[in-house]
Amino acid sequence: MARLTHRRSKKAGLPPGSLVHIGEKKRDEVRITVIDYDPEGVQEKQITVIDECFLFREKPSVTWINVDGLHQPEIIQKLGDCYGFHPLVLEDILNTGQRPKLEDYTEYLYIVLKMLYPDAAGRGIVIEQISLVVGDNFIISFQEGIEGDVFGPLRERISHDKGRIRKMGADYLAYSLIDAVVDSYFGILERLGEEIEDTEDRLVSDPVAETLQTIHFLKRELIFLRKAVWPLREVVSGLERGESPLMRDTTRIYMRDVYDHTIQIIETVETFRDMVSGMIDIYLSGVSNRMNAIMKVLTIIATIFMPLTFLAGVYGMNFKHMPELDWQWGYPALWGVMIAIGITMLIYFRRRKWL
Repeated sequence: MARLTHRRSKKAGLPPGSLVHIGEKKRDEVRITVIDYDPEGVQEKQITVIDECFLFREKPSVTWINVDGLHQPEIIQKLGDCYGFHPLVLEDILNTGQRPKLEDYTEYLYIVLKMLYPDAAGRGIVIEQISLVVGDNFIISFQEGIEGDVFGPLRERISHDKGRIRKMGADYLAYSLIDAVVDSYFGILERLGEEIEDTEDRLVSDPVAETLQTIHFLKRELIFLRKAVWPLREVVSGLERGESPLMRDTTRIYMRDVYDHTIQIIETVETFRDMVSGMIDIYLSGVSNRMNAIMKVLTIIATIFMPLTFLAGVYGMNFKHMPELDWQWGYPALWGVMIAIGITMLIYFRRRKWL
């Protein structure tokens, strides 16, 4: 399960722009891949020396550089120096506790997103930060390094020239990356929705302590999801309505569709949060009703035995002048009276719907 906060104490006292990785080391070594394309062709390669990335700096084609692994700040520093990134951008890239945001540096856009994965058990949510630096003819994406991402279909579209992506610029590639991240949220929401429905059914039929633990687990996961999704609306809105020349009008139309998906996701998350919050009240009501039912049964049993106990007490006092003691049918008669009283009370309780 992900942490709600990241430890930032290691940066205490350092000047702004200090490059310190804040987060978990999620892979042993940094992996850099480059996809360079235009309408005529595509070149894809894995970089072993960071200096190879600099060869694509002045090419007119669209270049997508993807960096997996943020635990080596010197690599981020070299890329930043080559492409002229502000020191605060490099600092934010290494700080994996950023909220989704958009910053316009005129010559490039800096975008922070959150990519979501199901954990190994298939229940919880793993959150990975993705930083995008969007230039006129390049995009550099920085990932924490979890194996696999949601960009596989996009790479296939570029390699096989599917759709219009090879004919468009870097802004359309940025849209495609953001759209892939946003669309991946729907799978997470579907899985959470099914678990919420199953939990609600178990809650109504049999509210046990394990169900309460599941409710708290779902509530925590929805907090993570809300933190990743809610600020995303501002990011997409800024790309759609902003004035940056890096985002062309033809691409802003597609960003409008991503904005609609973002609103839909936010509304679904809020609906799930309301449902989970209501589950706690249902659980407490179910436990209270169950306790009331138990108390009702115990009260009925105690009420039935009160007159029987009284008769047994009187009959067992063994006074000398008690006619029933010398009567041959005294003992069976007492049992008959006690059974008759118990049956009469049970019939009365059932007719009053107390039982």
